[in-house]
Amino acid sequence: MNPLKTKRWDSMKNRNLISFLVSGFIILMLLLWLSGKFSSKVPSHPAKPSAGNPNGETVTVHLVRMPLSESAAGTVQAVHETTIASKILSRVTEVNIKAGQTVKKDDVLLRLDDTDLRAKFQQAKSNVTMVEAALNQAVIDEKRLGTLLKSNAISQQEYDKVATKLKSVTAELKRSQEAVNETQSILDYASILSPIDGTVIDKKVDVGDTVVPGQGLLKLFDPTRMQLVANVRETLALRLKVGQNIGVKIDSLNKICSGTVSEIVPESSSTSRTFLVKVTGPCPEGIYTGMFGRIYIPLADEQVLLIPSKAVKRSGQLEMVAVAENGTFIRRAVRTGRIFGDDVEVLSGLKEGENVVVPDKS
Repeated sequence: MNPLKTKRWDSMKNRNLISFLVSGFIILMLLLWLSGKFSSKVPSHPAKPSAGNPNGETVTVHLVRMPLSESAAGTVQAVHETTIASKILSRVTEVNIKAGQTVKKDDVLLRLDDTDLRAKFQQAKSNVTMVEAALNQAVIDEKRLGTLLKSNAISQQEYDKVATKLKSVTAELKRSQEAVNETQSILDYASILSPIDGTVIDKKVDVGDTVVPGQGLLKLFDPTRMQLVANVRETLALRLKVGQNIGVKIDSLNKICSGTVSEIVPESSSTSRTFLVKVTGPCPEGIYTGMFGRIYIPLADEQVLLIPSKAVKRSGQLEMVAVAENGTFIRRAVRTGRIFGDDVEVLSGLKEGENVVVPDKS
């Protein structure tokens, strides 16, 4: 190879290498500058005490014992829910309800065609009347022949026939009365009454529909008795007992209330290894079957350092508080965590017993 060409080739490679290194250095410096490595977010000099206190109230940093808990998701269900079905083959003639309607016990919800049933009921009552007349005559005959038997005017055989007829008619009357009661019960099936005070979930028939025995007509539930049914894993379920009070939250309503563990089904799911836990309690308004909720299972207690949220002043990503010491105050950076009402958790920067200043509203 020509020495002159080789020398030029080496020189070109050196220039490319230098250009690559310079470009990489510039990009690295640019990234460090963008990330803020060349600017101090917190002043390097220590905070100096300031004369006097800022306007506000001095509050002591206090340590509070808070219960630890873990949640389990569940679904709201009614404790008392019933499906009303037809007991006869008939046609719907009247519907007095709609979904979401509130009903009282013994309200007439539906009516079925009872024309044939009423005819059978009247026939059964007429049969009772006829048998009662036959019984009255049999009683008269038995008394009359009994008197004749005492005077030896008739034979014992003739009297026995009348006495046997009396017993037969008495039994027939009992069967006829039971037939009336039976037809009356079947006739009552044509009027569908509410078994409880509750709310209609859904009606499944309309006027003109033909229903058969066992067919569901509507569903009712008692809105005053609701429960949250949750699948709780084994380790947590062992911490619960029937009758224990725990926290319950309905997410859609953003409400937290207290509930009582009413049932723990003593059988674990083989797939999820969870137990079914049912929690009941006073229900706030607006709770319906199928809503999503959570139960909070208590585990242990933790100690949390709290200060009023208003004592924390935020400047960008910095959280500062004014710590009062001997008539002066020092600005100090802190790190906060969870919020508990008007207070906030302090993770670092303060210790129990120190005093912080809560500025006036003005």
